[in-house]
Amino acid sequence: MTGWDPAASALLEQLPALARGPKREGVFALWLTVRVAQDLLLDPPPAERAHRRRLEALARRLSSLTIPAPLRRALAAAIDQLHEGTPAAAAQVLSQLVAPAREAGGPEIGDATAQAARSAARAVRAGEAR
Repeated sequence: MTGWDPAASALLEQLPALARGPKREGVFALWLTVRVAQDLLLDPPPAERAHRRRLEALARRLSSLTIPAPLRRALAAAIDQLHEGTPAAAAQVLSQLVAPAREAGGPEIGDATAQAARSAARAVRAGEAR
């Protein structure tokens, strides 16, 4: 991604305020996943092979983190869905991460994730209009 989306930046800005532990690692994992999903919205999207490798690297990185259970399950499902490699899948993944993000990270994290989901939905609608 050439420039970070405001939602991804908002997630990253929350990290220093969080104490070390599962909540902080969960927000970090969420940020990584949001960035991978947002890359599918780029024009042109990443090459299939590059996307597949990023998902493998993401899964490897998340496996070493201690993430709250609801968010861990949601991130695992998100990675599975992101294998589709479509902007629509990315938008759906981001919208499905809002509730677990809010539960695991608090309202600010949930709001940043909701912002990413809205932005992705707009990008998908704009892409369909072309």
